[in-house]
Amino acid sequence: MGNRKNIGADGVSRIREQRKQAPSVSALTTGILRGDTTALARGLTLVESHKKEDRKKANILLEKCLAQKSDSIRIGITGVPGVGKSTFIEVFGAVIANMGKKVAVLAIDPTSTVSKGSILGDKTRMQLLVKNTNAFIRPSPSGDSLGGVARSTREGIILCEAAGYQVILIETVGVGQNEMAVHSMVDFFLLLKLAGAGDELQGIKRGIVEMADAILVNKADGANVKQAEHARSEFERALHLYPPKVNGWQPKTLVCSSLQNEGISEIWEMIDDYIVNNKKSGHLQSKRRSQNKKWFLQTVEEQLNARFYESPVIKEKLKTLLELVEDHRISPFRAAEELFGFYKLMP
Repeated sequence: MGNRKNIGADGVSRIREQRKQAPSVSALTTGILRGDTTALARGLTLVESHKKEDRKKANILLEKCLAQKSDSIRIGITGVPGVGKSTFIEVFGAVIANMGKKVAVLAIDPTSTVSKGSILGDKTRMQLLVKNTNAFIRPSPSGDSLGGVARSTREGIILCEAAGYQVILIETVGVGQNEMAVHSMVDFFLLLKLAGAGDELQGIKRGIVEMADAILVNKADGANVKQAEHARSEFERALHLYPPKVNGWQPKTLVCSSLQNEGISEIWEMIDDYIVNNKKSGHLQSKRRSQNKKWFLQTVEEQLNARFYESPVIKEKLKTLLELVEDHRISPFRAAEELFGFYKLMP
């Protein structure tokens, strides 16, 4: 307090103003590359921004970070709400961090379609992991755009890798199509399930099971141990109904208890074995290259979509056509043709 008095009111105002000012891209890059978590957090905020001026800065930052070589492992973790994802990630992340590896958690929190707000509570739930110096946790709102989730998460991975994080854990909302987006950006996809939830056989019908590299039956503790093992056996039989994966990997089924910290180390050993074998075969490198091409094409689609709807002329024409469609004076298909025909005539 004494120092603040010596600075004076004007000095305090200048300091506050400096704090409000966003750091330069160069300063952010330097901070991220040396592992500064404050710089990393600010960089992630920048890449999540939809402002045009921020997007330009974000692109420069991303190119600088992409130039850094990384040997990271990207792991996607999904499961329905209540399956225990946050508790599992906290314990799993702690096991990896205690091995001396740097772990970053990118958690996608659902955004309310009514209030447009997000809870962003993962830092609150993961009390132990957030205190670990080898761990970094960043919750981000899912928003109302799947493309937005994919873009900000992909770019977040790049920044975390540049900051020296060797394991990136991506937690999905567990509902909707976010799983598809996350699956397209990770090396290993882990699906969490519950025993006795009535979906052992229902899960066979879901495409998400086909995407999984491993199914983990969580909360295998106390009186639930037998049920968990039974569910694991059911899922193991179900997985044999699917065709083998391109890399020859047979998805595994395991049980664990996040609360008791049982079976967690075995999960890491399985993933590590998967990564080692896929690096040797060249499949991991091939998968990353394929993902990069997919990211590029998705980004092109997102930018075309954004630029189309940002046009003031298109907005006005769209408004008129929407009214005609609502009044059944024109079919939706004819309206779409008219809108695109109008777009083609634009200079």
